[in-house]
Amino acid sequence: MRTIAVIALKGGSGKTTLAAHIALAAHLRGMPTLVADTDPQRSAADIFRARQGEGPQCIAVTGHDLFSAQMSAMASGIEAMVIDTAAGAIEDVGQAIVLADLSLLVVRPTLLDIAAAVRTVDVVRRLKKDAMLVVNQAPPARDGVEAPSVKRAMRALEFLRVPIMPTLIRSRLIYQTALETGRSAEEAFDVSAAEEIAELWAFIETHVFEHQDALPLRVADR
Repeated sequence: MRTIAVIALKGGSGKTTLAAHIALAAHLRGMPTLVADTDPQRSAADIFRARQGEGPQCIAVTGHDLFSAQMSAMASGIEAMVIDTAAGAIEDVGQAIVLADLSLLVVRPTLLDIAAAVRTVDVVRRLKKDAMLVVNQAPPARDGVEAPSVKRAMRALEFLRVPIMPTLIRSRLIYQTALETGRSAEEAFDVSAAEEIAELWAFIETHVFEHQDALPLRVADR
């Protein structure tokens, strides 16, 4: 079993939306999947409660319960565990990072999100765990040219010395509307969004589930 923690210390980054899509991507590819929802808002639990038919399991837990939840999941044959963390909850986030094979640090291309990412990276660096930055809610490129805000954000993120996910997740309404019925963008009629999630999952699957040594994902020391 592999565990992925989805983290953002700043609220509004789209962390739960991304965690749900990653869990659904694993499920749609035949992996028994569990979502551990540590966010007190329980948005992930609401998402999967709305889904009709089979889908990922979802449990509401606290950070202190994560280890026992992980052990139970492993014993029950779960192959992918996705932890949806709470914004600003440093202690719970730390627990998730420690248990995860990979932490995905979600950041929008804004100054406030990048500032919050700096604090998150400091936690990951102290714990010496693997992590990647995922740029979320980026405006679509026009004629293959990224928006100035995205260019500035990418340059700033490079200074954090953390690997950056090659796939940018764009600002698309379908990501939210699909989850209203517990579905992924891959199950909706938006080709571009489906391709983004498929590319994101392909990267995770390759480097976390298949070939963990394929790419060094360890956060560099300062």
